Amino acid sequence: MESAPDGSRTWRDRKRPLWPLALAVPTLPFQAGALVALTGAGAFWWWGPFFAFVLVPALDHFTGRDSANPPEEVMARLEADRYYRWCTYLYLPLQFGALVWACGQWSTGRLSVADSLGLTATTGVVAGIAINTAHELGHKREQSERRLSRLALAQSCYGHFYVEHNHGHHIRVATPEDPASSRMGESFYRFLPRAVWGSLRSAWHLERRRLTRRGRPVFSRHNDILTAWAISLLLFTTLTAVFGLRILPYLALQAVLGFCLLESVNYLEHYGLLRRRRADGRYERVSPRHSWNSNNTVSNLFLFQLQRHSDHHANPLRRYQTLRHFDEAPELPSGYASMIVLAWFPPQWRRVMDPRLATHYGGDLTSAHLHPRVRRRLATVKDH
Repeated sequence: MESAPDGSRTWRDRKRPLWPLALAVPTLPFQAGALVALTGAGAFWWWGPFFAFVLVPALDHFTGRDSANPPEEVMARLEADRYYRWCTYLYLPLQFGALVWACGQWSTGRLSVADSLGLTATTGVVAGIAINTAHELGHKREQSERRLSRLALAQSCYGHFYVEHNHGHHIRVATPEDPASSRMGESFYRFLPRAVWGSLRSAWHLERRRLTRRGRPVFSRHNDILTAWAISLLLFTTLTAVFGLRILPYLALQAVLGFCLLESVNYLEHYGLLRRRRADGRYERVSPRHSWNSNNTVSNLFLFQLQRHSDHHANPLRRYQTLRHFDEAPELPSGYASMIVLAWFPPQWRRVMDPRLATHYGGDLTSAHLHPRVRRRLATVKDH
């Protein structure tokens, strides 16, 4: 807070000059190339995974958490400040500039297979976090931002996310009907195929229903899924025509890595959390207790505050700079960057997260979103 001319106290966003740090992510391939040129060490082609899963968690540890919320009276002004929007808009030209540059490196044939895979992993990190940028843009009312959202998804070929996330996940979150809500006892590797195929099926069903209601053909330019896939096809076809068939395996792999990174985030955001059915058969309203939150400062800067996930679900149109912390929301022990890696090791994940989930439900795990195997085991124990 700082003093206004009339002596009153006004609020100032201390993180305002830090939000452009998020734009370091789409430049990761450029950073990798520069580090290789400076040091001659090919290991730096793997700079993206190191940055995301080693450096960011370390910075999270040293900088700590920030649970401060902007006061209600500044929300309208903060939402209207276009500076914050440009921080997301600028991600896209950097994202596609880096992708084109990476294709140029793959096409030369001068990189070893290991170095090419390292650059692919680095580019995949950009693609995965681009889905988060698309997530931020896709929730907004402005048509231009929704179009940018679909463009950001082209690199990962995950255009159906735009439909499923907005019209499926946000309706069914923390219920058995939601393919993007993981269940207690379900490993990430069991969750991944269920989330990928389930989200695809759900998105197609939702889009077909929307178009049928409007009297429009499903296979037409009005289909948001088909147009999104067409953008990806055009992008990949153009890059292949320019740089040659040599780049195709790396392009495909970075796309897979990108959407796997997204589904890693989906896995941890609602793990084991369940909305109860009301007497009328409907699910209770989404509340802060249905999303795992994290206030780790650095990872929130790089992810446009995706980790304040409870407020996002309560207010999907709210822009990232105004998302709030809720004391009643369950807290992850660390930021997303650390928790994603933990999710890849199921025994360690369960050792850390299952006790937290039990605490959240006051020891009554029958109220949690359980994998059927876990539910049967608990029922057997209870019977005995």
